[in-house]
Amino acid sequence: MSGVSATTTTDTVPVRAWLPTMLTLAAIWGCSFLFISVGVRELPPLYLALGRVLAGAVVLLAFLAIKRESLPRDPKLWLHSFVVGAVGSAIPWTLFGYGEERIPSLLAGIWNGITPLVVLPIAVLIFRTETFSIQRGLGLVVGFGGMLVVLGAWNVSGGADLVGQLLCMLAAVCYGIAVPYQKRFLAGTTLSGTALSATLLLCATLQLAIVAPLITRQSPPMPWTLSIETVASVLALGALGSGIAFVLSMRNIRLIGASRASMVTYLMPIFSILVGVLVLREHITWYQPVGGLVVLLGVAISQGVFRFRVKRVVAEPAAGL
Repeated sequence: MSGVSATTTTDTVPVRAWLPTMLTLAAIWGCSFLFISVGVRELPPLYLALGRVLAGAVVLLAFLAIKRESLPRDPKLWLHSFVVGAVGSAIPWTLFGYGEERIPSLLAGIWNGITPLVVLPIAVLIFRTETFSIQRGLGLVVGFGGMLVVLGAWNVSGGADLVGQLLCMLAAVCYGIAVPYQKRFLAGTTLSGTALSATLLLCATLQLAIVAPLITRQSPPMPWTLSIETVASVLALGALGSGIAFVLSMRNIRLIGASRASMVTYLMPIFSILVGVLVLREHITWYQPVGGLVVLLGVAISQGVFRFRVKRVVAEPAAGL
């Protein structure tokens, strides 16, 4: 859970150093959509997100106390953490909550798979932490086509289902902005991933504690008024999906960069679909998982999983010239 040197490059990091972490993240975050689906049955999405960031912050502060580490003192780090806390936690987790009031959890997990398609252009064009190529452009085009398939763009009567999908898509876009932002402004510090992650969650807790009562116009429900399933879902989202997972994610961003670290979304839909079908008995239409596979294909192409080589044909010079 400690920080990784900012001088580490993706070319010098062996797969065994980051792949187990990525698999663990995929399992934690893939199952998070199940917990969100259970939580919004009794909690407004804003209060579900507040409970999640609060529980995650408490877990990480406990880790800091055990390790005898302190929170950052640099005001700039707190300012950047405030931004990431909003764009990477408070806003997307609220949007996923509202989205899962309308669509199955496994479909929300599929939409999370577009994150690398957003990370790439933002990392290249805005934060200058990645490079662009024709292959990556092709991956973006394929991924965009997959998004249209998941939406069922030929079906004009989307209704609430379409609204739910768009909310989840917007949440994934927020992730796509937050990941390269972290790489650019936070990953290069000497602070541990635990301290940085705790700072992000504290900022998100403050934001949601102010916004949630204003928007919902109701006080937060007391834990003893909720079912055991709902309380357990909030704790799981906080301790695992927010606390421990944030530290693991920061580690991978430092090790292999923002774009490659976002490849965790290759695997997340697998876990979200499995738990959605097996636990919640959810059902989706045929084109949604098919479109999800097309999106993941586009992500894989853009990340260089498949290599394409263009054979150059050079004309022989004419004799006597």
